[in-house]
Amino acid sequence: MAGEGGGQRTKAAVPGWLDRVRQWWLRARGTPGYERHTLLLVLKSTLAATLAWIVSYYVLDAPSPAFAPFSAVLIMQVTVYQSLLQSLRYLGAVAAGVAMVAALGFLGGPDLLTFVLVALAGLIIGRWPALGAQGPQVATAAFFAFSTYAAATSVTDKVTQLGQIILLVLIGCVIGIFVNVTVAPPMRYRSAEYGIRSLSTALGDLVSDMYPVLRDGELDEESLRQWRWRAEQTGGLITQAKDGFRTAEESLYFNPRRLLNRHRGRRSFEGYGAVFAALERSLYQVSSLTRSLHEWHEEEGGRYDDQAFLLVYADFLESLTRISQVLGDLDEDSLAEQARQMCRLADEAQDCRRSVADGASRAGLPLADPARPYGVLVVESTRLMEEFQHCCDVLQRYVDRDA
Repeated sequence: MAGEGGGQRTKAAVPGWLDRVRQWWLRARGTPGYERHTLLLVLKSTLAATLAWIVSYYVLDAPSPAFAPFSAVLIMQVTVYQSLLQSLRYLGAVAAGVAMVAALGFLGGPDLLTFVLVALAGLIIGRWPALGAQGPQVATAAFFAFSTYAAATSVTDKVTQLGQIILLVLIGCVIGIFVNVTVAPPMRYRSAEYGIRSLSTALGDLVSDMYPVLRDGELDEESLRQWRWRAEQTGGLITQAKDGFRTAEESLYFNPRRLLNRHRGRRSFEGYGAVFAALERSLYQVSSLTRSLHEWHEEEGGRYDDQAFLLVYADFLESLTRISQVLGDLDEDSLAEQARQMCRLADEAQDCRRSVADGASRAGLPLADPARPYGVLVVESTRLMEEFQHCCDVLQRYVDRDA
C-alpha cells in the first residue's frame, strides 16, 4: 500500500506544464500539423541564425555582427516564395535607411537636427506600399545606421561601417533563403485540402440540421433564427480558408521540393480552387435560403401550402449533406475513389432536385410571389445543385488527367 501511495504521489507531482509540453512534443512527432511546422521553423531559424553569426563574427569580424542573424531569422517565412519576396523588401528597406543616413549625415553631421530629419524621412519612406510589411524596417535600419555613423571616428570608418550593415543584411537574407530552400522547404498541399474540408464541413453541418426539421414540417422560430445566424457567420471561416489556400498556392513557387514530392503531377491548385469557389458560392446560397425561410416565418407565421414539397426539399438537402461529407474528408491519397463516390451521389442529388421542381409545379405553388419562400427555395436548389455538380466534375477531371 505504501508503495502504491508513493506511486500516486509521484504521478501527482508531475507539473501540469510538463505534461502539456510532452503532449505538444508527441503531436509534433506524430502528425504533420501545426506543432511540427512550428518546431521545424524554430530549428531552421536557429540553424540560419547560427550560420549567419559564424560568417559575420568569425569570418568577417564585423563590429555589428548581429545584423546578419537577425536578418536570417526575419525572412524565414512559411513559404519559399514569401522568403524571397520579404527578403527583397527587407533589403530594400535597409538600403533606403542606410543611404538616407549617409546622405543626411555627411551633409549635416551627427547632431540632433540630423537625427530628427533621419527619423522623419525614415518614417515617411516606410509607408511606401512597395515595401509592404517591411516598411517599418526603414526607420529601424536608419536608427542603427545613425548610431554606427555617430560612433565612427573617420570618414573612411563611417563609409565602411554603413556599407557593412547592408552587406551583413544581404548575407543574412541569403543564408535564410538558402536554409529555407534546402532544409525541408515548406509545402502546404494539405492547406488547400483543409480549406475545402472546413467549408464543406460547415455547409454539411448546417444543411444536416435543416433537413430533419423540414421533413417534420415543424419550423420553429428558434431553429430558423439559428440557421440564419450560422449561415451569416461563415464569412470569417471563408476568409480563413482563403488564407490557407493562398499559402498552399505560394508553397509551390520557387520550391525545389515539389520535384521530389510524391504529388509530382501537381502544377497548380486550379482544380481545388474551382471546388473552393463553388463551396464559397454554395454557402452564400444557403444563407439566402435560410434568410428567406426565417423572414417568411416572421411575417406569416410559417404557414406552408404543401407539406409534400417540404418533404422532397428535405430529401434534396439530405443528398447534399452526403456530398458534403465526402468533401469534408477530401484526401489526395484517396481522391480517385472519392471523386467516383461524389459523382454517384451527385446523380442521386440531381434526381432529388428534379423532384423539387416537379413537386412545386404539380402543387401549383406561388413561385413568382416574392413574398413567399417557394420561389427562392426552388431557385437555390438549382444553384446549389449546379455548384455541387461542378465540384464533382472538376475533381473527376482532375483524377482522369493524372490517371
